[in-house]
Amino acid sequence: MNLIDELRTHRLLAIVRGPDPAAALASVLTLAESGVALVEVSLTSADALGIIRSARVALGPDFALGAGTVLTVEDARAAADAGAGFLVTPALAPSVTEAGRLGLPVLAGALTPTEVVQAASAGATAVKLFPASLGGPGYLGALRDPFPDTAFVPVGGVDADSVRGYLDRGAVAVGVGSPLLGDAVRGGDLAALRERAATFLAVVRS
Repeated sequence: MNLIDELRTHRLLAIVRGPDPAAALASVLTLAESGVALVEVSLTSADALGIIRSARVALGPDFALGAGTVLTVEDARAAADAGAGFLVTPALAPSVTEAGRLGLPVLAGALTPTEVVQAASAGATAVKLFPASLGGPGYLGALRDPFPDTAFVPVGGVDADSVRGYLDRGAVAVGVGSPLLGDAVRGGDLAALRERAATFLAVVRS
């Protein structure tokens, strides 16, 4: 899988994190059915590896399904074994270099210019600008000046109203968690999740 191409094409990465494995899995499948083509399951979710395994079986080998909040070498290996096709980290961590050894693309968390340089040196496929809400679209624009060739994916506090600001400032995609998932990961309304997915997809495609 070419993660950069997937991000540039689809522009929306859904982040699934929740305490109810059945509800989280249902959320992943509902997102896929709704046209969301990139989904990350955070390892902080209950039975995250089980969710990834089940989703991989249901969605097939080509769906862009990843694991998030991957911090350690062991996390990276377990996520790969479960079927994750890419890894996402909240910060620069041992999992970033391990992803390279595993042959998996990695979206590495960084906030400052120094961290952006370190992420690239560690082999990051793209930089997860986290938490994006600290600086907003303006901060992303400032980072893009010295790093015009870096693929940035803002995550953290991104909602439907702020998506266009980030994309217009040069983000290749945005990562969205609770503003998209809502209560679906806790057994909430999947029809409402479909509606929110449609809203976000309309914004990123506009």
